[in-house]
Amino acid sequence: MKKEYLGKHVVLGKKIYPCSVSLAMDLVGGKWKTVILYHLKDEGKRFSEIRKELFSVTEMTLSIQLKQLEKDGLVSRKVYGEKPPIKVVYSLTNFGKSFIPVLEAITIWGNEIVAEKGKFVPAFTEQA
Repeated sequence: MKKEYLGKHVVLGKKIYPCSVSLAMDLVGGKWKTVILYHLKDEGKRFSEIRKELFSVTEMTLSIQLKQLEKDGLVSRKVYGEKPPIKVVYSLTNFGKSFIPVLEAITIWGNEIVAEKGKFVPAFTEQA
């Protein structure tokens, strides 16, 4: 018997999913969403800080993914100040924090893969 759901489908908002895994992947799937959540798990950060840590993501992609995570309730966006320069900080909501155990499991698994098949490097420098 499947434990993830009791009916034929699951619903969140106006979307219908075939199972709870599909729902979860809609919220955190893709190349960048989980990585963004990982980088926000310990503290809130400004856009430029996230961009610096995720050096290979484009500004447009990062902006779109942050907006989607905010729309889905995983990330909050807090604006400080009224006139430029304003400060905007992104952080995990309580709902986003509920994903931290999954992030930690993914981190452990990723570290095991690197230990077995790759290598850890002290710092990355982009090469032309």
